[in-house]
Amino acid sequence: MPVAIVWPCPLSVDAYAEAGRGVDVPRPECPRCAAAMCFWSGYRRWVRAAGRCWRIFVPRVRCGRCCESHALLPSFVLAGRLDVVDSVGQVLEAVASGLVGVRPAAARVGVAHTTAREWLRRFTARASAIGVAFAALCAELGGPVLAPRADTAAGAVSAIGAAFRAACEFPGWVRLTRWRFASAVSGGRLLAANTVSPYLVVGRRRFLPPVPGIDTGAGGEHGP
Repeated sequence: MPVAIVWPCPLSVDAYAEAGRGVDVPRPECPRCAAAMCFWSGYRRWVRAAGRCWRIFVPRVRCGRCCESHALLPSFVLAGRLDVVDSVGQVLEAVASGLVGVRPAAARVGVAHTTAREWLRRFTARASAIGVAFAALCAELGGPVLAPRADTAAGAVSAIGAAFRAACEFPGWVRLTRWRFASAVSGGRLLAANTVSPYLVVGRRRFLPPVPGIDTGAGGEHGP
């Protein structure tokens, strides 16, 4: 079954869009049989960051053994979502922490409050499972063992941050933001009903590694 494979992209959205088909993306292994895949055309899609829409090229890869093709998404996007994952993450962090409500959080990232409310609803519905998954990932990457929290949304946000800090001990990940990291290891399905990624299986984790030598074009943890 075709899936979206998310690679850890450190580029800013505008740098990625301007590069078009010239972005240096990794060639992943097949999620089903682990055979090396080849690039197989692609398509264009819209993505919104800071109130501006960009049309980006998304390459596809195909497995010659399984004969299946998969979209190769940059980690600043989520599957089926227009807005970049960092906009989503900013809203989730702000509301889950109790600092602001949905409307002001939505205004900060330039989206309608109804859009932000839907992000929060989806995240909250899966917060317990997300928190457990990222807490397990944090421990497996050598980070601290996290205690469960009563507030599952805030606990899930905290677990994502802890797992990201643990991942930053490995090459390449420090150039991403925590929310791009979350998109990468969840297969772009952080807000989907099923967040299991073919590149992240509990107990047998396989990360699609960051591409070495790519200039971020953005400020690391502070990039879009």
